[in-house]
Amino acid sequence: MPILERDPWREQYFAGVACPESVAVPTDDGDAYELFPRHRWVYNKLLIAESQGIRAAPHGLPPPHFPVFSKPIYNMRGMGTGSRVMRSFDEWQRRQAPGHMWMELLDGEHVSTDAAVIAGEARWWRHTTGKPLKGGTFDYWTVHAAARPALEEYCGAWLRRHLADYTGMINFETIGGKIIECHLRFSDQWPDLYGPGWVEAVVKLYAGGGWDYADTNRRTGYSVVLFGAHGIAYSIDRSRVQELIADYPEVTSLQITFHADKPPEAHAMPPGGFRLAIVNTWDLDAGFDVRDRLALRFWSTGHSRVPRGRRAKRASKS
Repeated sequence: MPILERDPWREQYFAGVACPESVAVPTDDGDAYELFPRHRWVYNKLLIAESQGIRAAPHGLPPPHFPVFSKPIYNMRGMGTGSRVMRSFDEWQRRQAPGHMWMELLDGEHVSTDAAVIAGEARWWRHTTGKPLKGGTFDYWTVHAAARPALEEYCGAWLRRHLADYTGMINFETIGGKIIECHLRFSDQWPDLYGPGWVEAVVKLYAGGGWDYADTNRRTGYSVVLFGAHGIAYSIDRSRVQELIADYPEVTSLQITFHADKPPEAHAMPPGGFRLAIVNTWDLDAGFDVRDRLALRFWSTGHSRVPRGRRAKRASKS
């Protein structure tokens, strides 16, 4: 089987990478859930909280105090669907929903961490943080070159306790150093920013060849996101997308992140906006420039462009 990628805009990262027919490398939670039945319990967010002593319970059992964070116990669609802060007992009573849970509201930095794991031992780590906007959206993500020893120690100990027989990639979402989500896959939004040869090392890991990636030339990278308004059917001339980055050697990839043949409401998107595109780059200003140029290329019924607050620095090149 090939590398299993459900989003066509990310197939660019895996094109030309040899993968044995007998090997399956998941990039989607649904595929990972099917491939690893012994470990699929990690998609139960209530169990993830309880495994760390975080106060949590299903809806129907009242929280002892507020605010709390509410979310589906299982969410295979992603993008924060159905999640919210509940600030009072009255709100909790009104917004209870089957299959949802509450947990104590954590403080601290929100970090997305990818790790390569062999029999419960992490052999490689990479950490990413986002600059949040409203309604669960993000302006951009920073893929950090630096290690985070305390976070790696905590997540590594959790792996040894709970996934000692797991081998493969894993993704942790943490807040304040506590795990809030766990995924049996890596983040497929920015594998090009992990460096040359990284995808090949992942294939070798799943093929039983161990972890063989030197990672000696780490660089901090950025994944810049373009959001538009909800309720609009967007369109763009995809054949001309790549020309937008011709003048930007710092940009490593450009993704148009929606299915043109699906209605907008069929996409899993955060409440604050509809994600249109992602620009991966080594230089943040270059990413902003390309995002602004790209925004002018979208059109929709009744709208000529997606409005942006930032003026493109290189608008003359559009």
